[in-house]
Amino acid sequence: IMGENDKRKKLMEYLSRGIEPPIIIFVNQKKGADVLAKGLEKLGYNACTLHGGKGQEQREYALASLKSGAKDILVATDVAGRGIDIKDVSMVINYDMAKTIEDYTHRIGRTGRAGKTGIAVSFCTNDDSALFYDLKQMLLSSPVSNCPPELMNHPECQIKPNLPKRRRDEMIFA
Repeated sequence: IMGENDKRKKLMEYLSRGIEPPIIIFVNQKKGADVLAKGLEKLGYNACTLHGGKGQEQREYALASLKSGAKDILVATDVAGRGIDIKDVSMVINYDMAKTIEDYTHRIGRTGRAGKTGIAVSFCTNDDSALFYDLKQMLLSSPVSNCPPELMNHPECQIKPNLPKRRRDEMIFA
């Protein structure tokens, strides 16, 4: 759990470890994907983007570049979280935490596939606290994941959040 301003520094720490590509970095906004990828390119990383603002041809080119090894890092929105098969993704970084636990599951499912190992890291801020309880439960139930003490002991993780109550359908007899 970190501040928004700490994410870039933490990302550089992970990327400087020499993790084998391909790496997928998930963000929540199209503009955020473009800005982050350009910043990575300026620092010497081979990055490309994939999001809903790209045309089909541009998306296919980005995927082909990652698969061929021409690009090492894909910065993407949730459009890459489902239905896209990229072999041997070594690491997934949730630069922006997913909005739902289902999207989180699909994102991290891009790595560690077909019997291979993979690393998934999530940069959470207090703005993501609505997911903390479910995230903690998921990590605790996973045989391969660790729940960091900071998340385990966070006040938002101690009680299941109240779910919005469904309104009963009203029937009016006339």
